[in-house]
Amino acid sequence: MLTIRLQRVGRKNQPVFRIVLAEKHRAAQKKAVETLGVYNPRNKEFTAKEERIKHWLGKHIQLSPTVHNLFVTKKLIDAKKVRAWQPRRKAQEAKPQPSPEASPSAKATGDIPAGTAAVPTETPAT
Repeated sequence: MLTIRLQRVGRKNQPVFRIVLAEKHRAAQKKAVETLGVYNPRNKEFTAKEERIKHWLGKHIQLSPTVHNLFVTKKLIDAKKVRAWQPRRKAQEAKPQPSPEASPSAKATGDIPAGTAAVPTETPAT
């Protein structure tokens, strides 16, 4: 399956991207089927082979979300932008850890939560 995506070719701290047609499941730095343009995010320079892009879009080739948004900005396609990037959730927000004191299974089995001292309860002798 083919997709149109970005391939980074710039130097360290100076990114420049090629817009390439490549296999979807192949690494981004590997051989591309065709180079369709160049995008420089530092000075917003954008050059593209518009007729080749229209040709591949006519064949229903998928776009990466970033390339889709770039083409919408440059008015190569008429569509709405898509969500291309989502920040990672912190581990604490993703799964709240239940406290062992609040769990009913710990009270039912008589387990003592880790880090607490066991206090013996004395029963009055009669």
